[in-house]
Amino acid sequence: MSILQVSNVTKSYGKHSILSDVEFSAEEGQIVGLIGPSGSGKTTLIKLIVGMDVPTTGSVDMLGERVPNLGLLKKIGYMAQSDSLYHDLTGYENLTFFASMFLMSKREVKERIAYVTQLVQLESALKKRVSTYSGGMKRRLSLAIALIQNPQILILDEPTVGIDPELRKSIWTELVRLKVEEQKTILVTTHVMDEAEKCDVLTMIREGRVITTGSPQELKAIYDVTNLEDVFLKAGGEAHARHSSL
Repeated sequence: MSILQVSNVTKSYGKHSILSDVEFSAEEGQIVGLIGPSGSGKTTLIKLIVGMDVPTTGSVDMLGERVPNLGLLKKIGYMAQSDSLYHDLTGYENLTFFASMFLMSKREVKERIAYVTQLVQLESALKKRVSTYSGGMKRRLSLAIALIQNPQILILDEPTVGIDPELRKSIWTELVRLKVEEQKTILVTTHVMDEAEKCDVLTMIREGRVITTGSPQELKAIYDVTNLEDVFLKAGGEAHARHSSL
């Protein structure tokens, strides 16, 4: 079942084009990776998918409904690239506040806070103000907030930036579990290629355009290379040559 469909999306600000004819989809129980360097348009695309902005042309559909759609927000767990936290509140107060936006019983809130804080290893810091947190701790709290209401769809923009390798591994283990056991659809942006290997499908973006898409194994076979860095380089070169000839 197609959970997310991005169809021929372009985004421009005046004469400045950010995205051009972007198209890809995500199925139920799938981890889809958006891969590309800084400035390639990944974060702009994520904002369009979440409904924080609208495409110049094209469309985004999620769970069979056109985005933006306020009714979809309770089904989406969103983690932005920049942390949106209340620094004067404690970690626990942040989690409680965001949980209050959803129809959850006190027992559910307590259980979900226990689960997400254990996942991101923040139990010992819950009573501390977020203003005292390190950058990595803030990223961990942001991920916990994205998971607080047990969303059907997770949209994570560079979720493991600033997180140590051991915790990053445990977070990915949990993302894979959520995919397999709970059939959640997870869309994640990353520029870390070992994380890209864990995705079911990759959509590689360069200069606002999709240069290739497929599973990590398929892409390495198509481009006859042994790693995803070389896939990106080869696909990017071919896409640039096609675009230049138009």
